[in-house]
Amino acid sequence: MFISEVFKGAPEEKRGDLENKTYAALGKLGIEFTRVDNDPVDAMEDCVPISEKLGAEIRKTIVLCNRKKTSFYLLVLPADKGFDTRTFCDKVGCSRVSFAPPESMEKVLGVTPGNASVMSILNDEDDDVQVVIDKEVADAEWFACNTGTHTTHIRMKTADLINTFLPKNYHRPIIVAL
Repeated sequence: MFISEVFKGAPEEKRGDLENKTYAALGKLGIEFTRVDNDPVDAMEDCVPISEKLGAEIRKTIVLCNRKKTSFYLLVLPADKGFDTRTFCDKVGCSRVSFAPPESMEKVLGVTPGNASVMSILNDEDDDVQVVIDKEVADAEWFACNTGTHTTHIRMKTADLINTFLPKNYHRPIIVAL
């Protein structure tokens, strides 16, 4: 698998819409980050060499919704942690949830399955999505994810994500031990 060298900051050339929004938002907030470009990845296992190159684990992102598709959750987990619906609902205080269908993901976050990332909240203009972060992720020094495409990944301080990026983009995360 191709993985580029590690770069600081945004690339000079324009990229996809969400990726460009990501770089602009991080720049506006003064959040430092490093990035790599890579061959497309389709599974968390494919992210292991990317994590090693960046020096931080790429986090798993799951988009969930209730039965009526009126409440949406963007869940961020460690790469190897499984998802348990009952535990999630108990901790977050919601009724039963399931994986959001592709059309709902595109509508509320502007992404397709496999490209969801915490950066997707930049497309959540109506504040329809509640961000939920596993405590293990929140407690880590570094946070790594894709930029809205599965061919570029970034690393930043987790504190910058939780205390600056999310609140300044109108999302206060719920942090729970799952």
